[in-house]
Amino acid sequence: MTEFIIDTASCRTERETIFDHRRELPKVIDRIMASMADDTCFAHIGDEPIHFTTSVKEMIDKFREILFPGYFSREKVDAANLLYSTGQAVSQLHDILSKQIIHVLRHDCRRYELQCTECEPRGNDVALQVIQTIPDLRRLLALDVKSAYDGDPAAKSHDEVIFSYPGLYAITVYRIANLLHKFAIPQLPRIMSEHAHSLTGIDIHPGAAIGNRFVIDHGTGIVVGETSVIGNNVRIYQNVTIGALSLPPNAGEKLRDAKRHPTIEDDVIIYSGATILGGDTVIGARSVVGGNVWLTHSVPADTKVFMESPHLIFKNQETNKEISHENPV
Repeated sequence: MTEFIIDTASCRTERETIFDHRRELPKVIDRIMASMADDTCFAHIGDEPIHFTTSVKEMIDKFREILFPGYFSREKVDAANLLYSTGQAVSQLHDILSKQIIHVLRHDCRRYELQCTECEPRGNDVALQVIQTIPDLRRLLALDVKSAYDGDPAAKSHDEVIFSYPGLYAITVYRIANLLHKFAIPQLPRIMSEHAHSLTGIDIHPGAAIGNRFVIDHGTGIVVGETSVIGNNVRIYQNVTIGALSLPPNAGEKLRDAKRHPTIEDDVIIYSGATILGGDTVIGARSVVGGNVWLTHSVPADTKVFMESPHLIFKNQETNKEISHENPV
């Protein structure tokens, strides 16, 4: 039998060391409290609490449950319970959505001392108007699903697109957030889009204007800026940036309401790694932008833009001699 010997002296020394460190914490706390009076730093003390992202996730999940009936419900949905389950989900969504809207309206009203906008009636009214658009949203998202399936040989069914494509998740959240953005609801649309961004790697600003049959293939690393305008039947691949040109340090005030991001017209395809920048940049209809292309000026309709093939060098690992790239093996 193995005998275990406890070094009590060592244990006491370790505990004393821990206590020595903890005794320093009150001094650190005093310094942190003193920094609260520094107006150059930011604090959110005594104001209406900012709502929790977990509530936003619950709201998005409830939207998806209604937008795609039977796909994301906790229980099986059939003809016998469809009316009941839909009614319950819509009622729950209205409560969650109106509460979120009222919360952010009240937060901004109190924090920034804005003129009263009657937060509660407005929140309930906007929530109802957004929910009233759900039939139209369902038709719009159905076009997105069909376009993703039709253009992707790897997709085995529409169900697969709905269940597992991160692009569709990001587009779904964008289309809801865009509605709230149009109603001038603060904070909430961005929090929703950043939630989708954190899950998918796809960053679509809720202020962007995006047409129907929009497809994001793969998706990771995509950025679509606030004032981007994207037409119908546009497909973009991973690591595409539709962004703004380099901005001066004081751009926040000078360019806040200016168009800073490109316009992508109908039936355009943008391949992976492409970067398209600038508010005056227009990619004409039916054009194709190849991988890794960098554009800061407009492209006419029906144009293909590709990078010149890079010069590759093949060398034998043993002899270090260059091999013809036409037949390197």
